Amino acid sequence: MLKNSPSLKVLESHFVCSATNIAQTPPTHLPEVAFLGRSNVGKSSFINQILGRKIAKSSATPGKTQMANFFATTWQMGDEKVAFGCIDLPGFGYAKVSKGLQEEWGAFLCALLQQRPSIKLFLHLIDARHPQLNLDQQVQAFLQSFIKPDQQIRCVYTKFDKLTSHAKHTLLQEHPGALVSVLKPSTLKPKFGSLEHLQTTLLNALLGRICA
Repeated sequence: MLKNSPSLKVLESHFVCSATNIAQTPPTHLPEVAFLGRSNVGKSSFINQILGRKIAKSSATPGKTQMANFFATTWQMGDEKVAFGCIDLPGFGYAKVSKGLQEEWGAFLCALLQQRPSIKLFLHLIDARHPQLNLDQQVQAFLQSFIKPDQQIRCVYTKFDKLTSHAKHTLLQEHPGALVSVLKPSTLKPKFGSLEHLQTTLLNALLGRICA
């Protein structure tokens, strides 16, 4: 289990390509994690933390381009070296007029998630201050509608540091074992987790292992 997990280190992370259609996507020779979440949920900052490099950038005009960004990374956990891919999906919920998720994202992005067999982990980022939004519930329903036995969905509550002490404990009571993220990982109290705990949990989930 995680308490006895060997130390983890990010060895290397790099940008692979951007794609606006299935033909532009890279080969599926590595297991992949797909990052998705509402606009302004802090997805780029989270990806940069996880990959140990300022590699993901926020769009200056969210919603203008239905583009998926692909990255590759190699991590060392104990004696094991693991290479995998990451897919950064554009934020949703930016439309001035409320739309359904599939209409807003478009056919390409929805098809990418549904048809790309190398995606083993869907990482749904949720703003800890607004954990019950209807749009996030739509995302969960969408993912559950096609998830395969060799895939997992995990939620990460971002901006956890913005909550009051009472709200933090309430969130964890309602979502036992929840993964949380803060802007400065060093400020997170150990009882709530750590960046390494988060990375280890995600790596185990990506590889289909039992994890907390």
